[in-house]
Amino acid sequence: MSTKNPIVGLCQQATFTISAAKVDQCPADEGREVAFAGRSNAGKSSAINTLTHANLARTSKTPGRTQLLNFFRLDDARRLVDLPGYGYAKVPIPLKQHWQRHLEAYLGSRESLVGVFLMMDIRHPLTDFDRMMLDWSIAADMPLHILLTKADKLAHGAAKNALLQIRRTLQAEWGDDVSIQLFSAPKRQGIEEAHAVLARWLDLAIDEAVDPSV
Repeated sequence: MSTKNPIVGLCQQATFTISAAKVDQCPADEGREVAFAGRSNAGKSSAINTLTHANLARTSKTPGRTQLLNFFRLDDARRLVDLPGYGYAKVPIPLKQHWQRHLEAYLGSRESLVGVFLMMDIRHPLTDFDRMMLDWSIAADMPLHILLTKADKLAHGAAKNALLQIRRTLQAEWGDDVSIQLFSAPKRQGIEEAHAVLARWLDLAIDEAVDPSV
């Protein structure tokens, strides 16, 4: 029998706070926040909505719609941050450059950032953006946890094999500091594991740890 994770209640009461186009528009840099990053169309907004049991992050059939840093309050000391989707070809180059500049400024300066969830489409993992985020997380000593999204698009065995293969690549190139799991928003797969990571990063006690690598 699993123990109730306190992050579940906080996620269920999550509320939108503010959208910021620049770092100086972000909420006060205090407390703890976890950011969600991912290449456009990797299922980032769907993952946030699934983990919070709400429609906080706007989803769209047109990738690249998340153009701002969107902050969601969990309590007075904890937040989630939806980062701009990255790399969609149809987004104008000046806008891409704007996103990259302010994304890098946020990642490089935010003292309250305690971890990053990186969404990767299980069918198209380890893109240039994914590798850039992995390199940054190691250099910055920032915890990073990968959600292999859209796991339901593959058969169970194929998804497991993809997880093992990507994990081997991660260990070979980035060591053992990056954790990874399967995730599917439609099937609600991997929620408990992801919540366990969130709880640990946001300094919430949980009696029974959940292995996020399964």
